[in-house]
Amino acid sequence: MSTIRNLFSGMRASSSGTAAERARIDVITRNLANAQTTRMPGFDNPTPYQRQQVSFEPILRRMQDGREVVEGVRVAEVAPDLTTPFEEIYDPGHPDADARGVVRMPNVNATKEMADLITAVRAYESNIKAQETFIRMAESALRLAQ
Repeated sequence: MSTIRNLFSGMRASSSGTAAERARIDVITRNLANAQTTRMPGFDNPTPYQRQQVSFEPILRRMQDGREVVEGVRVAEVAPDLTTPFEEIYDPGHPDADARGVVRMPNVNATKEMADLITAVRAYESNIKAQETFIRMAESALRLAQ
């Protein structure tokens, strides 16, 4: 019985990883889509899009003996990247240029975002493969139990 419980525990862990990576992929694609957005709605002054970052945290379960076991991962927060500065370019003809002719561009580096996207997609695919493996193991266990 504990073997089946462990099997489903592994399945839940890989499922949570899949969901977390999907959220990260969504944020990265939103960053890429807004890499040239110099004016966000709801601001009086031209305010560029600010890159978003995803933070994960473990899903913990307290065991009967008091210890905590990691059962998966979830998105802890999606927050703006406050450490990377906005790029400033000189473009006096741009509608969002200031009095000096400078336009503040989003703090999105497309190369870095693409590298993060590749990593997130690979992690997503790995979690899917793990889920498929757990399903095959469960099917084998059920066949053996018959």
